[in-house]
Amino acid sequence: MSRLVFVLNGPNLNLLGKRQPHIYGHETLADVAAKCRALGAELGLEIRFHQSNREYEIIDWIHEAREIAGGIVINPAAFTHTSVAILDALNTFDHPVIEVHISNVHKREEFRHHSFVSGRADGVIAGFGTQGYLLGLRRVASLLDEKKA
Repeated sequence: MSRLVFVLNGPNLNLLGKRQPHIYGHETLADVAAKCRALGAELGLEIRFHQSNREYEIIDWIHEAREIAGGIVINPAAFTHTSVAILDALNTFDHPVIEVHISNVHKREEFRHHSFVSGRADGVIAGFGTQGYLLGLRRVASLLDEKKA
C-alpha cells in the first residue's frame, strides 16, 4: 500500500493567516504544509500538498491520487457545501479520505453545516484549527498501518 498522501486545499486557503485570522488563525498555508511534511516524515508518509481556488484542479488531483496515493486529507473549504463534482471524484478513490475544517463549521452560518464531502469521508475533523491537518494525517497513517497488518 502506498504511503503517499495528498493533502488538498480548496478556495481562499491561499490567504490563510491573512484572511479572518479571528476564525482561521495566523498560520499561513506554507506553515501548515511544513508541519504536514514534518509529521509525514515521522509517520513514514510522503506528502503532496496542493491548494487551488479552481474546482477542476482539485478534481484532477483526486484523479491523480487514485493511481498512486494511499490516502487523501482534504479541506475543501467553500466547495464543501457546493461541490457534488468533488464528492463524485472522491467516490472513485478506494483509500482513506479524511475531511478537515479549521473552524468548527457547526458554530457558523447554517449553510456551512452541510458537507457533500462528508458523504464519502472516513472521518471529519472540524474546529481544531490547523492541528486538524495533523490529526488527519495521523488517522490516515493508522488506517494504512491497519491494512498492512
